[in-house]
Amino acid sequence: MNVSVVVRHMEVTDAMRSYAQEKASRLPRLFNGLQSAVITLDLDAGDHLVEIVASASHKAVFIARQRGSDMYACVDQCIHKLKQQLRRHKDRVRDRQAPGHDQTMVPERPPEQ
Repeated sequence: MNVSVVVRHMEVTDAMRSYAQEKASRLPRLFNGLQSAVITLDLDAGDHLVEIVASASHKAVFIARQRGSDMYACVDQCIHKLKQQLRRHKDRVRDRQAPGHDQTMVPERPPEQ
């Protein structure tokens, strides 16, 4: 998965950049279809703003935004929001699929008399 970090209106440390990349690189554990993630770190009116846009196969896009006073906490909360979105998406995809052969119920025939 490609992870890129975009910084706006501020300077960011290498530790912060690597922290965000490392957290986002764990997302494919939940959903294998993830292709890329763009993490935007911004400073807006004294608050830190973090936005993560993750794109997956079949044109699925997942977006999480968080505003707060601590950049690390904002990254963690965005990752948490994305995990919830990915779990819901995975459940929907799994529930749409037909049951397997071992899961189908064959009705029992009544005994013939």
